[in-house]
Amino acid sequence: MSQQTLAGTWAGRPREADMCHRFVVGLLGSGIGGSLTPGLHEAEADRLGLAYTYRVIDLDSIGQPAERSAALVRHAADLGFDGLNVTHPSKQLVQDGLDELSPDARILGAVNTITFHDGKAVGHNTDHTGFIGGLRAGLPSAVTDSVVQLGAGGAGAAVAFGLLSAGTRRMVIADIEPVRAEALAARLAPHFPKSHLSVTRTDAVAGSIREADGLVNSTPIGMTGHPGVPVDPDLIHSGLWVADVIYRPLETELIKAARGKGCAVLDGGRMVVGQAAAAFELFTGISADADSMLATFRQAVS
Repeated sequence: MSQQTLAGTWAGRPREADMCHRFVVGLLGSGIGGSLTPGLHEAEADRLGLAYTYRVIDLDSIGQPAERSAALVRHAADLGFDGLNVTHPSKQLVQDGLDELSPDARILGAVNTITFHDGKAVGHNTDHTGFIGGLRAGLPSAVTDSVVQLGAGGAGAAVAFGLLSAGTRRMVIADIEPVRAEALAARLAPHFPKSHLSVTRTDAVAGSIREADGLVNSTPIGMTGHPGVPVDPDLIHSGLWVADVIYRPLETELIKAARGKGCAVLDGGRMVVGQAAAAFELFTGISADADSMLATFRQAVS
């Protein structure tokens, strides 16, 4: 089933634009004091002339366990918030506090955006649209028919869903835990009957990479605190485009290695901005300018 079809079957819709409304939104998660998301949203709201306040609800700072995530969603609704972004470890835990899930969030089993509108708390997932929007903007000529994806966790689920929704016909999902890759493929396959999904271990992707159009890293390998490259750099060839979902640092070892081989590359900044822009529209009913948000993001990380 395509993402367009999924969207058409969902009764919920973004709120209508209200230029006079004073928006209050927030980010729920753990260890998020240094998040760039508030600045992205508030800078875009300023550009549009909106009254917009973005609060950080850090479980660590307020001394609340992750298991309180659903209750905190309800508290935010009672306090008049327009919506919440959600990050680790609350993307699954918030669901008990919701009235509805969008079809994509239901399939992925994870929520990263919640809207409060017409008395209902509705969970969405903008990670997959963020990745695909970023891929189309950053690598507009990339062929996505055959893709190897490294990692089958939460980010991997969103990336795989996004690629399949965009028309990827052959996908290999590789993970150090094959059971996790198998579970993700089994969850997604019924919704994309025209696509072929297969799974393998991360250390057994050589043949698949040789035949692929693109390679995506959705593992933590390469991020600050988890240095390294998730796959043997010798497997990277100039016929690939290479994308990484990591944005701290933007220039991961994988991106450096791929650029050195002459590959077209996409860093994780585009996904961050894409999911933020989609969430902003859900909160406000107003389309965000992704290029403007990307400029804000790059200024912040530099």
